[in-house]
Amino acid sequence: MALIIGLTGGIASGKSTISEMFSSLHIPVIDADVISREVVEPGRSANSEIRRVFGEKVFKKDQTLNRKKLGAIIFADEEKRKKLNEIVHPAVRKEMLQQKDHYVGKGEKCVVLDIPLLFEGKLTNIVDKTIVVAVTEDVQLNRLIKRDQLSRAEAKQRIESQMPIHKKTKLADAVIDNNGTIIESQKQLKDILKEWQIL
Repeated sequence: MALIIGLTGGIASGKSTISEMFSSLHIPVIDADVISREVVEPGRSANSEIRRVFGEKVFKKDQTLNRKKLGAIIFADEEKRKKLNEIVHPAVRKEMLQQKDHYVGKGEKCVVLDIPLLFEGKLTNIVDKTIVVAVTEDVQLNRLIKRDQLSRAEAKQRIESQMPIHKKTKLADAVIDNNGTIIESQKQLKDILKEWQIL
């Protein structure tokens, strides 16, 4: 039986780094962010639904989504964010489960579902174990400002739109403290996987 791990954390907590570590250990990773970009491509049903709900203003001339414009709308309006999630999440979930079944069918011992909103989206029922990548709020804020070239206020708004990391750590089966070096985080991951008999 394959072990399905749900990997999550806060925005700019370094979850992608941990995700890459899984890949380097030859453990397949299914990334919800990648899939969420694919399901809104022109011609997909989520794309037409977003157009119907949010209008042409959130699209570029080539019919692709203008993420910056849409982001500005949904991070400032809880109701609109909910609407967008109702369109995108079911499509992402369906695709993730199909990919997971594919890997399990191939006989993989472990599959990782990298889902930023694992707890918020109540998706823990599709995984066996959960790992939260945690950093302090200061580290998170500074990384986000630097990574996305945001103002302090914009970065705070994005962080506050998610469940706080300290709450996620209480819900997790395991936590990786990602405030230190890559080597330290890697050791923590390997220790967890040994404990769960994957390595």
